[in-house]
Amino acid sequence: MNSSEITNILDSLKINPDAISNKKEADAFRILFRIIEQLNFKVNALEEELQKTRDELNTLKGEKGKPKIPTSKPKSTDFSSEKDRKSQTPPSEQKSKEKLSKIKIDFTEVCPVDKSTLPGDAVFKDYDPVVVQDIIISTKNTLYKKEVYYSPSQKKTFTGELPTGVEGEFGPGVKSLIITLKHDSNVSEPKIHEFLENIGIYISPATISRILTKNLDLFHLEKADIFMAGLKSTIYQHIDDTGAKVKGQNHYVQIICNPFYTAYFTIPRKDRLSILEILQGGNPRTYFFNDEAFTLLESFRLSRKMIYKLQNAVFDKKLDEKQMQQLLEDIFSDPTKGKNKQTRIMEAGAIAAYHNQTEFPVIKALLSDAAPQYKKLTEEQALCWIHDGRDYTKLVPVIPFHKKELEDFRSQYWTYYGKLLQFQQDPSQENAEKLSAEFDKLVSTETNYEALNELIKKTKDIKSELLLTLKYPEIPLHNNPAELGARAQVRKRDVSLHTMTEEGTKANDTFSTIVQTAKKLGVSAYAYFNDRVSKSFKMPSLAELIGSKKSSALSYKDNC
Repeated sequence: MNSSEITNILDSLKINPDAISNKKEADAFRILFRIIEQLNFKVNALEEELQKTRDELNTLKGEKGKPKIPTSKPKSTDFSSEKDRKSQTPPSEQKSKEKLSKIKIDFTEVCPVDKSTLPGDAVFKDYDPVVVQDIIISTKNTLYKKEVYYSPSQKKTFTGELPTGVEGEFGPGVKSLIITLKHDSNVSEPKIHEFLENIGIYISPATISRILTKNLDLFHLEKADIFMAGLKSTIYQHIDDTGAKVKGQNHYVQIICNPFYTAYFTIPRKDRLSILEILQGGNPRTYFFNDEAFTLLESFRLSRKMIYKLQNAVFDKKLDEKQMQQLLEDIFSDPTKGKNKQTRIMEAGAIAAYHNQTEFPVIKALLSDAAPQYKKLTEEQALCWIHDGRDYTKLVPVIPFHKKELEDFRSQYWTYYGKLLQFQQDPSQENAEKLSAEFDKLVSTETNYEALNELIKKTKDIKSELLLTLKYPEIPLHNNPAELGARAQVRKRDVSLHTMTEEGTKANDTFSTIVQTAKKLGVSAYAYFNDRVSKSFKMPSLAELIGSKKSSALSYKDNC
């Protein structure tokens, strides 16, 4: 008997423990329902594991696994809570004629009426405008004849200079197009080569690769400026990660962003120390063992004996990496033991040093999912409502009564989310207190569905992280911007599985940062690349644009 058959049978019985007056009978049904849910969950898990084992065994025998035959109604694997969230999001106003206002008119041509077809009393009234967009794809190959003069007296040759921005065999237009096709349009290098040859540009694949990876110092500096300006522009930052491969090895791309920019950083590990290096612009890691560091060590549950030992050795001292490693050697006689403790000591010192340095902007609040590497990095942490709400969509109860309880709670959950959105539009201390109390009421809900109760408790435990917007209304309720940034990286990975060199990896991060930031600022990536490659510098830098859009980032409490 499968899950749907169990549900149908129980649905036909119409059993509701809350409607049974006899307490013992009601409790008996609640226990029975709980056992059915638990057993059904275990059976489904075991069946899935058994099928995987059978497939692996068949593969070892040289046979095929169980074929995946699509059904007329495939089992849903979409656990997104976007539909629920968007039902609470106010619709945005549509801007009329937005498309036409963006179109640049290059030529105007009058389409006359054949006068021989007009009656004698016809009088000209006006023009009926029709905008037709078209494009010309053509080469612009130039033969530069550089003048050459020779001075016998000085025994020296004088040669004319190429125009600014013209370097090598290919002009700024070709180079800008290659970068745009690769990093904005997500075209593979072989297809870029094919496209260019189709329009009469004869270029080798190796040259395309060099254009994409070599001599990019200007763009790397632009990325650094974008990140610096982005960190200064709001008190919060979104962060998320996704997988990547560098020369076949697993790496991780960290995506940090806010409404004005998106920055990418590919690193071999995704731990707190690696992320701290990113947040400090790649500067050498330092450690500071002040009161904050020792408070962190207590929260990491380091023993009092070990904390006391550290206080005697390095209290209020700043260490570089070499000194830090020496400290660990002095404390841990066997370096192979206590690895976790060593890591926590380094993390506490590094976090305190980050918060006390002044060379790089310190993030006040980080908005993320519940991944452990993001915890305790900043003074405040906000968690994503979409991630939390997604867990509720993964519950698949078989008891109809439990299904109803789940539906009711999810409805209350997203209704409350809608109230938070309204609060952000008109925040006040009074409303903040009301919403905080209403949250307490929401997560005090008790149901007959044990799995649902466990998730409600999980939501309750992260109240301060979910409700940080009550303190800082400008902090979003979800982490979608970082997830969208991660999705762009995934699409690139679909086309180019991995980068092969450190240069290629760095170039990928830099150009992804520029392209995604340009989109947020309404700037043409191709025009921007062409401006920089040609060395015209007529366009303001993206960092300057971010600065002009900078948010005041003050909470309503700061204005009281």
